[in-house]
Amino acid sequence: MTDLTVEMRDLDEMVVVSGSGFGVEPEPLAWNLIFEFAALHGLDVASGEHRFFGFNNPNPSPGVPEYGYEQWMTIPPDLEVDPDGPVVRKVVPSGRFAVTRFKGLPRITDTWREFVRWFEESGLEPGGDWQECYEEMLNPGEQSQEEWEFKLYLPVAAG
Repeated sequence: MTDLTVEMRDLDEMVVVSGSGFGVEPEPLAWNLIFEFAALHGLDVASGEHRFFGFNNPNPSPGVPEYGYEQWMTIPPDLEVDPDGPVVRKVVPSGRFAVTRFKGLPRITDTWREFVRWFEESGLEPGGDWQECYEEMLNPGEQSQEEWEFKLYLPVAAG
């Protein structure tokens, strides 16, 4: 086993706006769509009122430098979203997840590897759509990538 601290958590249903980027570094493209939406609607991304989840979509392929990234921001359920705009409103179903936390963007790849290894050794069954392995950014107002804090979510079968 690893040195990770892992907890089982239930995520409630969420209403989000979703922005997607595609390319060699799609994350900033997706984040910029979310930040632009937030600014347009007077939503403070650093207020703690909103949650931010992202994941690869589509996943990287061996030998192909381009991939996709989808970024979500929770919004009030009654907030209007332009159906022709650059972001999409989604309702994300509830689910059960194994969750670990870490600090510093440079650690994200190694932490994901260690977390997946932990999961494979845990005896837990994957739940839901395995594609939906989330990265939750906890302090999106922070400028230093070394100070960014994340929670990683792996879906587990309820039981």
